[in-house]
Amino acid sequence: MAFGVDSFVETASGAVLWWRLRVELTGADDLEGLGRMERRAARGAGAMLLMLAVYIVIDAGRRLLGVGAEAQVSRLGMAVTTGALVVMPVLGCAKLRTAGSLGSRALRADAYETLACAWLSATTLGGLILNAALGWSWADPVAAFAIVPLVVREGLEGWRGKGEE
Repeated sequence: MAFGVDSFVETASGAVLWWRLRVELTGADDLEGLGRMERRAARGAGAMLLMLAVYIVIDAGRRLLGVGAEAQVSRLGMAVTTGALVVMPVLGCAKLRTAGSLGSRALRADAYETLACAWLSATTLGGLILNAALGWSWADPVAAFAIVPLVVREGLEGWRGKGEE
């Protein structure tokens, strides 16, 4: 579930960033206004990362306590997460390079959302493999907890406007 929610957050973060860059590309000359928009977009992306972290903690905690559905073996899930694990780091690194070139905190926060998707893919895949191979249904929620500190750190940086390139 956290992987699916992350996909939604990734899409929403991209939409916020698209909105911010579209205004700049349409020839806005107001540098102060662009700065405000950049800060709002960075805060929005940071907030989405923090919401993702809260969701992961709640969902994984519930599943560890036996509330909700137990993780099932899913070969399709393994294939999708493997694909994301290959694509998302490449896309995230490209976004980070572009964010550095543009000096965009908003794009940097969005890049870390993309990298969070890769981290979540890795932990999800690990949990799915352990569940399939050893029947450890608890491995999936425990694996999800592993990325929470990274997601929170990047979310707070986006929210506070830190980490400028």
